[in-house]
Amino acid sequence: MRSILSLSILLSLGTATSSQAADAFVPVLVPVTGFLAVEGASQRDGALLALTNPPAGVKVRYDVSDTGTSPEVAVNAFARATGDGTAIAVVAPMLGTQMLALLPVALENKLPLLTISGTAAITQKGNPYVFRFFPDDATTKSAQVRFAIEQKHIKKPAIISQTDAYGQSGGAEIAKLLKQAGVEPAYQESVDVSVKDMSPIIAKAKAAGVDSLLLHLHGGSTALIVKAVAAAGLDWTIVSGSAISQPATVELLDPADLKGVCGETGSSPISAETPEIATFLADYTAKFKHAPDAFSLAQFDATSMLLKAMADGAKTPEDVTKALSSGKFKGLGMTYYSDGKGNMAHSAVVICYDGKSRIPAVAQHYDAPTP
Repeated sequence: MRSILSLSILLSLGTATSSQAADAFVPVLVPVTGFLAVEGASQRDGALLALTNPPAGVKVRYDVSDTGTSPEVAVNAFARATGDGTAIAVVAPMLGTQMLALLPVALENKLPLLTISGTAAITQKGNPYVFRFFPDDATTKSAQVRFAIEQKHIKKPAIISQTDAYGQSGGAEIAKLLKQAGVEPAYQESVDVSVKDMSPIIAKAKAAGVDSLLLHLHGGSTALIVKAVAAAGLDWTIVSGSAISQPATVELLDPADLKGVCGETGSSPISAETPEIATFLADYTAKFKHAPDAFSLAQFDATSMLLKAMADGAKTPEDVTKALSSGKFKGLGMTYYSDGKGNMAHSAVVICYDGKSRIPAVAQHYDAPTP
């Protein structure tokens, strides 16, 4: 893998430089304000790092639009970015409600969407133009629940999820998988992203006699729950959703708060498991002055697969759709391929913290066989 850092100066020059002699346009539509601002910035930076390091012979123009957290804003951003008909594909937002709103317009425009949204429903609509490069809830929740049962031996879990589409999708998947395993949740709660005091939830879970928390929350809510459990001195097993793998989330917590906390994610670039990921970690951190997370790496891989398709001759949205639908790509996180519905990522890991560091260790891989 040639050094990303050697070309990173291009990013600082902005889209004006990237558009010179460009033969393709890739709009980047991501939420960089609102409650997903941190995650959206990771998605953006992963895409931009790939776009500024294209394969030899590929020239690409790009532009970033903030979608906030509103479906309407995402649809309007799509219309503005693609209105001139030059887009070959779109880096699409990670927020599930926005992706669901974009599916009809992508279908109408026959324009492929590359997303890292985990919301299961986006690849259940029969839309041939959606490509998800983050493992869906069926994959990540399976890893989360299997690890909690098989490795942590939980008996009376609480399911704590967000009230939005992301939370509803993941929370329902956790409940289904627990039922299949013969484990009955002792308590369930849905939390709005605006809630800052988690003590009532902790009190209800304690009264229900839970021995563990299975979380499916965004970063801020995850940090608040973990801190509240630590402050209460409760010896509960916590197996979280992917938010606990984000450096921005764990920066909100003391290392001691994280002792024994585990979580599922698509990958953990900060753990630097391979030399290639270690290079990505170093180059990304040097450029953006913050560490990458699984969202950064997944969007980098997604955009790299798009650029590889362009290097192999894809010149139209139809070409890109065909390449993503039928090809395989060995990325940094995993090997990506479509299952026929647009799910491209089929592996997950569980990471755990030792209470001394904010850098987790990869505790378990859950890899689907590559066909």
